[in-house]
Amino acid sequence: MALLHAGLYAWVLSTVVLVLLAVSLAKTRGVKTKADYLLAGRSLPAFVLVFTLLSSWIGAGSLFAGAENAYRNGFAALWQPAGGWAGLLLIYFIAPRARKFAQFTIPDLLEVRYNQTARVLGVIAILFAYTAIASYQLRGGGDILHLIFPGISSNTGMMIITVFVIAFTALAGMASVAYMDVAIGLLVTVALCISLPILLQHAGGTAGLHARLPETHFQVLGSISFARAMEFFLPTMLLMLGNQAMYQKFFSAKSERDARVAVVGWIIGTVILETIIVAIAVIGSALFATGEVSQRPREIIAYTARHGLPAMLGALLLGAVFAKVISTANNYLFSPATNLVNDVFLRYIRPQASNRSVLLVSRLVVIGLGLWAFVQGAYTQSILEKALYAYTIYSAALTPVILAAFYSRRVNQQGAVACIAAGTFVTVFWDTDFVRRILPASIAHRDAIFPALLASLLCLFVVSWLTPPPPREKVQPFLP
Repeated sequence: MALLHAGLYAWVLSTVVLVLLAVSLAKTRGVKTKADYLLAGRSLPAFVLVFTLLSSWIGAGSLFAGAENAYRNGFAALWQPAGGWAGLLLIYFIAPRARKFAQFTIPDLLEVRYNQTARVLGVIAILFAYTAIASYQLRGGGDILHLIFPGISSNTGMMIITVFVIAFTALAGMASVAYMDVAIGLLVTVALCISLPILLQHAGGTAGLHARLPETHFQVLGSISFARAMEFFLPTMLLMLGNQAMYQKFFSAKSERDARVAVVGWIIGTVILETIIVAIAVIGSALFATGEVSQRPREIIAYTARHGLPAMLGALLLGAVFAKVISTANNYLFSPATNLVNDVFLRYIRPQASNRSVLLVSRLVVIGLGLWAFVQGAYTQSILEKALYAYTIYSAALTPVILAAFYSRRVNQQGAVACIAAGTFVTVFWDTDFVRRILPASIAHRDAIFPALLASLLCLFVVSWLTPPPPREKVQPFLP
């Protein structure tokens, strides 16, 4: 029976990989220009946008980091996705402005609104943040392969999934990413919605959960403090508000209306799916309180699918999680690759490069970034900690200047440069022995979001206030 189940899981995963590969190959034939590769020819309708936005947001950050949080803290883990929900409500108003601007990358925006230095620093911050996010997608994918095939170590599984992700991302760019996400989004939605009631019944219903778990697992804050809740909430909200992968997809929309309609579907889908993910992780913590998964709680969703569901449904859920990991890793490799091609290669190395050269360099960059993400993932133990680190870099360094571009006439280039530099520096160097030596332990051992965000906002507003306002032509493309 165990061999039969292993064969079923192998068959489902193979089918997922083959379907994704077929989509990538089909879309590769339509890639002729830079705009085709980077922005799918600016042709994505609202329906496709909804699923590609959902798939890029709900990856290992939710399925592994969020699940790890829920395994430890119960429903208080909802503070983490709730930050994204709050960000989405604000994005509803930003999306049409982003599509109207319609460039290729966030550094494009930073240079038009601020200056060239802001653009370069923005590229550096994005590379740190997005390769870190891609790295724990690879770590999660390796864990899944290890759970299904015990003879494959987690690190070997990481190598295998890294090859898949690099191949899928390099083939057709945004068109490949977006249309793969439609298939993946539908698969994940169906698998999660069917799995939840079955697992709840298996645990003895809500009464059984309350009997198995401490009461703090069902409270708003539970065993965590309000400050800790904000350390989950703020990085997620601010990453959502400034997320380049999101803006790049708005730039890919057919119209401003498609961008705004897509946000409505994205809000509904995100609230439903992330609540279900946390609920499944909490149920899993009741069903599997001891054993292998208690040592690596990041695996609770995949472990519950493997050991807590009927074989076919468990295989479908594991296949869906595996596909989600591939999809999110695609998005967070593709986005910084776009930066290096558009903001470095075309800007400083070969401004007149042909479309053929741009496509070749884009694919080589994806390979390089994929290998860098693999190295980071190999040293990742807690996906939750890695996720919060990546979110904080982006939240502190980039989100404030992106929002100021659309909503402030007074913020200038000096303030933006100081903000990006301060947010990146504080986040990267916060978790070091030097910081622990010079600060009280109660402060130095907290996450970096509060000090990094405080430093970046002070730089943004104080430096802007002390220096001349920006010229009118810098502000006009962003504000009515």
